[in-house]
Amino acid sequence: MNEIKNVGHKITLIRNQKNIQISELAERCGFSTTIMEHIEQNETIPSLGHLIKVARALGVRLGTFLDDMDQLGPVVTRRGEIKKGTDFSGKEHITKLNLDFFPLASDKSGRHMEPFIVEINPSTATEFTQSSHEGEEFIYVLSGTVEISYGITTYTLSEGDSIYYDSVVDHNVHGANDSPAKILAVVYASF
Repeated sequence: MNEIKNVGHKITLIRNQKNIQISELAERCGFSTTIMEHIEQNETIPSLGHLIKVARALGVRLGTFLDDMDQLGPVVTRRGEIKKGTDFSGKEHITKLNLDFFPLASDKSGRHMEPFIVEINPSTATEFTQSSHEGEEFIYVLSGTVEISYGITTYTLSEGDSIYYDSVVDHNVHGANDSPAKILAVVYASF
């Protein structure tokens, strides 16, 4: 079972361990029962915002859904060891099909930050669907140029630039000028 498939399975296991009905979890998250069923059955890959709502509703860390092992000490990820992980891009939105996430600390238990390398592939989309979730994000551009739509403002960042923002504001990260880019993204959730 790959990491993407594990998310729905882990949600189901935790929900069952806590004796929560799927309809109750959906209500706590503000989703329809159908959406929650699709997430648990891996028919819909949850966006990061949706996954944060599920974590909060279940009373677990966001990283619970991503953990492979329970490393209590430091986790070192060597060049060449980074594997594609859970995709938070919400594939139901065509404007988000261009993001590939590579987690950097999925073996670390008890973490509150989620560091990723994100490869942003070229997209011809001209409109981007914004989303929001609890927490904060830090983005550092490793290569290329990216645009961050944040509320009604758009920020253009080039290699070496960074941005830190509150994730509760609607936002979207995408490549500028239909070009590829690569970023280091760190998502912080306070629970």
